[in-house]
Amino acid sequence: MTHRELAQSIYKVCHLKGDFLLRSGIRSTEYFDKYRFESQPTILKEIAEQIKKLIPPNTQILAALEMGGIPVGTALSLATGIPCVFVRKSAKEYGTCQFAEGLDIKDKNVLIIEDVITSGGQVLLSTADLRELGAKIENVLCVIHRGGEPAEKKLKEAGLTLKPLFVRTDFPN
Repeated sequence: MTHRELAQSIYKVCHLKGDFLLRSGIRSTEYFDKYRFESQPTILKEIAEQIKKLIPPNTQILAALEMGGIPVGTALSLATGIPCVFVRKSAKEYGTCQFAEGLDIKDKNVLIIEDVITSGGQVLLSTADLRELGAKIENVLCVIHRGGEPAEKKLKEAGLTLKPLFVRTDFPN
C-alpha cells in the first residue's frame, strides 16, 4: 500500500464530522477517531510498516501512551522487534503502582508513540513523567499530527522532535 493509499484508508474509516471537544479543550467540527483505524488489522499493520521507517536508529524502547498509542506501539514493536512499555496517564493504585508498565526505562533511549496529536499536551506530561524515571527521550512518533506549529513549538521547547506519519494536509478537507 502506498503512503497516499494508507492516508485514504485511514481517512475513510476514522474521519468524522460534527461537534467534538478535543483533549486540548479545543472544539472542532472534525474528529479522527483513532480507534476506528487501530481496530482494523490491515490498516494497523500497514501503519506499523510505514511508520517504522521514522524510528531513530538509537531507539531502545518504544513508549506507547494510553490509550490510543498502545495499539500502534504494540504493532510497531511486533514489526521491529523493539520492546515496548505501556504508559498510563497516572500510576495505577494497586499491584506495582506504576504508570510505565513493562521494562525498566532508566538510562534507555525511549521513543514516545502516540496516535493523534493536536496540542501535544499528553506527550509533554508523559515525557516529563518518563524522564523522572531516567528515560532519555528526544523523539516522538505519531500517526496523525492534526495540530500545527504551536504543538511542534511546545514539543521542541521540551527537547522533543515530532515525526508524524501524516499531517492534517495529507487528508481531504
